[in-house]
Amino acid sequence: MKSTSIPDHPLEVVWDITYACPLRCVHCYSESGRRPTRQLRHDDMLRAADAIIAMGPGGVCLAGGEPLLVRGVFDVAARITSAGIPVSLFTSGWNLKRETAETALRTFASVSISMDGASAAVHDRIRGRRGSFHKAIDAAALLSQISTKMEEVGERSPGFGVDYVAVRSNFHQIEEFVTEIAPRFPALNHLSFGAVVPEGLASRKGFADHELLPDDLVRCLGEVEFAHRLQALAPPTVKITTTDNLALQMHPDLIRDGVFAPILQIEPDGLVRAMAAYEGTVGSVLTDAPAELWQRAVQRWHHPFVVETLKPVRTMKQWAEATRLIDHRFASEIDRRRIDRRPAYEPV
Repeated sequence: MKSTSIPDHPLEVVWDITYACPLRCVHCYSESGRRPTRQLRHDDMLRAADAIIAMGPGGVCLAGGEPLLVRGVFDVAARITSAGIPVSLFTSGWNLKRETAETALRTFASVSISMDGASAAVHDRIRGRRGSFHKAIDAAALLSQISTKMEEVGERSPGFGVDYVAVRSNFHQIEEFVTEIAPRFPALNHLSFGAVVPEGLASRKGFADHELLPDDLVRCLGEVEFAHRLQALAPPTVKITTTDNLALQMHPDLIRDGVFAPILQIEPDGLVRAMAAYEGTVGSVLTDAPAELWQRAVQRWHHPFVVETLKPVRTMKQWAEATRLIDHRFASEIDRRRIDRRPAYEPV
């Protein structure tokens, strides 16, 4: 976003619809699989979907955790889609079955598998579970096969994509992923490479010391030339995007210059985060007016503590330090206890 004006509603909503997850990613933003799932009942999920529709976003992303573990996730997506709002899905692909894959391709405007390496050794270490790379590859092959058959019989398919979180220990495999993994899947149509954000487990000091990208590589992901170089290596049907993710920092200087993330992040139980990459909620979609929630979120961006904490940030390590301070200042007591119990990061 390149405008100094702040919109009067979120342009995108990201709903972590569950914290249930079969994986234990070392950089997990939501600590999914390590905490209560906090899923809503089916009727409340539909109420939350209606509240999201009332916000008028341009798109909604269902993530987690693993959203495909949620019974009723397709009902939620259909509810939002029926209002003319496209819904995207992010999944690990763990144990993806044919019937689920077919439904996902017919329900969502976009389906993305999370993969963080071009080899099992790298991906499985980051994802925290042996075998996760091969399950993700199998899921991609299944989505590609189904998508191709849908198109052959005249049924529109969104195809699918891969979301790759770049950390220090997998950055060297980005080109290999583009040249060796991507060509395996004819229906793959987008690849996104984004710098890991110092959020959740990725904000731990040990992780910041060993896995946050050096600032020169962050800049690389933000440069058009790098994306163009990867695009030249990719199959012609695959669109490459790269991002430094600095808009999620919500730095006061970037907000002033119009470079920020007009995103509303919703936790599984409907609580709304003031800023997507930081702890601290401002109400619930089940009890509060949508416009009021957005106004409270924007107010948090300009809270004196947030401004003073982020103002001196110039590096990724400084961002991680700022995240820890903001999280402790605005998290609930329960969440602060969870933060304090985070295990130290042990590099391999």
